[in-house]
Amino acid sequence: MKRNYLKLLIILFGQLLTIMDIFIINVSIPSIQSDIHASHGEMQLMIAAYLIGFASFLITGGRLGDVYGRKKIFISGLIFFMISSITCGISQGTVMLMISRLAQGISAALMAPQVLSMIQILFPVHKERTKAMGWYGITIGVGTILGQFLGGYFSSLTVWEEPWRLIFLINIPICLIAIFFSVRILEESRISIKESFDSWGVFLLSAGLFSMTYTLTVSEKEIFSVQNMLFMVISVVILIYFIKNQKDNLKNKKTYLIDFELFRYKNFNLGIVAVSCFFIMLDSYFYILSLFFQDGLMISPLRAGEIIVFQGLGFILASAFSVKLILRYGKKALMTGLGFIILILILQIVFFNGITEFLWLFLLLFLHGVGVGSVIPSLANIALSGIPEKMIGNASGVYNTFQQIAAIIGIVAVGSVFYYFLGEKPLIQDYHKAFTVAILVNILCLIIVFAAVFKVPDDVLPQSKK
Repeated sequence: MKRNYLKLLIILFGQLLTIMDIFIINVSIPSIQSDIHASHGEMQLMIAAYLIGFASFLITGGRLGDVYGRKKIFISGLIFFMISSITCGISQGTVMLMISRLAQGISAALMAPQVLSMIQILFPVHKERTKAMGWYGITIGVGTILGQFLGGYFSSLTVWEEPWRLIFLINIPICLIAIFFSVRILEESRISIKESFDSWGVFLLSAGLFSMTYTLTVSEKEIFSVQNMLFMVISVVILIYFIKNQKDNLKNKKTYLIDFELFRYKNFNLGIVAVSCFFIMLDSYFYILSLFFQDGLMISPLRAGEIIVFQGLGFILASAFSVKLILRYGKKALMTGLGFIILILILQIVFFNGITEFLWLFLLLFLHGVGVGSVIPSLANIALSGIPEKMIGNASGVYNTFQQIAAIIGIVAVGSVFYYFLGEKPLIQDYHKAFTVAILVNILCLIIVFAAVFKVPDDVLPQSKK
């Protein structure tokens, strides 16, 4: 069992890189924009490129692991992530950096599904798997904090002419360490050596998801423009055709990319609903919180970053302690965590205003992180519980894809609600009104998550008899 925890530590390096590089670029945007002379639109696309590549290839990454071996695809993801990080670090213009960020996202999509798949395989017993998912949650929190900290730290260095390049080059030693130990310690697992791969399905799914994520990420303020609506219609048509193609392949026993038998599992469906609504809430929350703090409460970017770090600390702390609570109280602990987040959001509506003291900001962000950290690790546990090993990679890819698409939808949809109530020439009270309405939408999402968790059978997150 100790060796399995060593394997867990190794694969969590991949998860750390995946999360860290989502956040590490945000604080460095002004420095990058100045040095490579990028426009605001190009910078927006540069940030979105990673998410587009990541969301578009997660299901493909999960299926590749099933067919060709999870260890092999995980190591391949690490290698390509390191190469794309190098090209990001040496980029001389916006086009090269955008393409490199897209490649980074695709590389991350090769790693992420293998992490969840291997956790399910390494820890088949509920108690040990719950502990492992706690460490998975801690890694997400560490990656979030580390990404924002390193982004700010490297960008402020004066010993190098363009220090922002270090935010990408720092990935090289991490990847090398992870590759070395992955080769030596991880064991291979796959569903069948005879399985083939659905290349046409990959093309259809990637094209559909690419069109959808591109539309959602690069133009949230003009979501209903003719061009965006055309892209969205194209993506929907492609994805509908993809679903029909996959069902026909399954029926005729041909090669497939997604096994739609997954959606016959009640726990998987409930987990997908829960994680989708939760990440619509979470990512939109961070988006509107940043706008509200800096534009509404006139808090400096540096101070806003310091405050949000406390959210991450609460997240890490709760991820560690939630394991014991889940093992002892089962899904009741998860439902309590959701109720706690709702309470904290209500308190934020009350106390986040023009005369807010920093003590309240720190405290309520920390407690919000505690609530989030008590919930996230168990959502994947719900969705992947009871899934056969031959379908686990497929299930992990689908789960991660729903999570990423939901995060993007949250930013666009709840962000649009925020801007609508903000008005053209907002005063501080308008910011508070917009923040309040957006938070109420977040609370509605959490109520749906609560309902989904309530319907989860007790044996999925069993309560200890002690």
